[in-house]
Amino acid sequence: QLQLVESGGGLVQPGGSLRLSCAASGATLDYYAIAWFRQAPGKEREGVSCISSSGGSTNYADSVTGRFTISRDNAKKMVYLQMNSLKPEDTAIYSCAARPFRRCMLRGEQYEYWGQGTQVTVSS
Repeated sequence: QLQLVESGGGLVQPGGSLRLSCAASGATLDYYAIAWFRQAPGKEREGVSCISSSGGSTNYADSVTGRFTISRDNAKKMVYLQMNSLKPEDTAIYSCAARPFRRCMLRGEQYEYWGQGTQVTVSS
């Protein structure tokens, strides 16, 4: 059973940076596409970014394109989300999710395994 644990969230000022990590255990990560989702209070869950099982393909929401970068290290069973030029509207709980397919997508219902989430707060 694949398990995911996020870390790296926190409080940062507007314009700052954070790097989120998603650590996998219980299974090899090589066969799973991974995505990051976020949910702010009172808002629907939003797909932020995803990466294919090999890391060769990535996708980003329009709201984060050019500011966020997703990457993975299958040998270490880790997926990362580098977030730069953060804005107050990026404030949310960020969760990583996995699906046992090569291709990734930004639709939450396509993912089987979820982490518990990490809080990101962007505020001065």
